[in-house]
Amino acid sequence: MSTGLIIALIVIVAVVAIAAAVLTLRARGPRHGANLKRRFGPEYDRALTRHDGDTEAAERELAQRVELHGDLRARPLEPAERERYEAGWAAAQERFVDSPREAVADADRLLADLAAARGYPDGGQYEEQLAALSVHHAHHVDGYRRVHRVAQARVNGGHEGGAGTEEMREAMVEARALFDELVRPSRHDDGNHRGEPEGHRAGTAGHGRSHTPSFLHRRQAKES
Repeated sequence: MSTGLIIALIVIVAVVAIAAAVLTLRARGPRHGANLKRRFGPEYDRALTRHDGDTEAAERELAQRVELHGDLRARPLEPAERERYEAGWAAAQERFVDSPREAVADADRLLADLAAARGYPDGGQYEEQLAALSVHHAHHVDGYRRVHRVAQARVNGGHEGGAGTEEMREAMVEARALFDELVRPSRHDDGNHRGEPEGHRAGTAGHGRSHTPSFLHRRQAKES
């Protein structure tokens, strides 16, 4: 084989390798780096902390969430379902005055049931449900995480069961932002739940139909 042919083959192989690398980077783009950080917001920072600052590991985890749940199609709620969930949340908020810990447990169960009703993984698969919610509601999913942690600690007798009233109040307020996003009718109720996460598209939460009583914005609840 002549030297010229060998050089030509080397050049061809190099060009093919570069082209493959470029295509791979383009394919990875929507799920990596700045795009992941923009999509996941605070969840990106939590993943980074969980992986001790290892950006590659954190982005690999978040990319896997998008791969598994990015195409999830949310099921619209029937009016009667929506009214039932709104009544349940209002009852949990009212209960918070005298029994904050029980109210947080009610909110935890209600969010799990509501997410499942919208087509997310069943609440019995909490970690998978949370991961799916984080893909589409990254800016508000931590409220669910917080009420679930307190509720489970109460059941298991863990130290988190001793969370103070103020911490539980903050968890309830944050969790209601996720509740509002899940319960309200939206232009995405045709089942199309692709692309940008709903929480990101919708901007800030708090524009749903449910109302947060003023006592959840003040420290008036009693310890239970």
